[in-house]
Amino acid sequence: MTSADSAGAGVSGQDVAVIHRQLGRPPRSIHAVAHRCPCGNPDVVATEPRLDDGTPFPTTFYLTCPRAASLIGTLEASGLMRGMTERLGQDEELAASYREAHDAYLAARTAIGEVPEIAGVSAGGMPDRVKCLHVLAGQSLAQGRGVNPLGDEVLDDLGEWWATGPCVVPS
Repeated sequence: MTSADSAGAGVSGQDVAVIHRQLGRPPRSIHAVAHRCPCGNPDVVATEPRLDDGTPFPTTFYLTCPRAASLIGTLEASGLMRGMTERLGQDEELAASYREAHDAYLAARTAIGEVPEIAGVSAGGMPDRVKCLHVLAGQSLAQGRGVNPLGDEVLDDLGEWWATGPCVVPS
């Protein structure tokens, strides 16, 4: 999507321009801005479960802030995902909370639209493993702390990524 007209209701032309600058490419099939950074820019978008070209897209909560994404990439390179997955196999309470996060993710996507090809598939490895910290952080930002315990841990590890100012300046 390249214009506010083709983005979801409530997504301004400025939002689309900022997201384009954040991603370095036009954003695709934005349903809504799911979270705003304390600086005011969108940092997570809710994406339509079927892209404009018809492709099923399970990643409902898409992290757009390049600064947060870069820091999360560093966390992923540290082996954090492997440790989290191991904890899921050892901690029944954590595993149950993570399954609930998976269900919350699916419910949010279904509220936007149903796509049979991705029914039951959330993102980030849920509900059994951890394969993408970006998705988990995006869910925690979009749906709030307490929904995804591992996403909350990622946010804690990030610190205040916005403290030095916006990742991009709106035009």
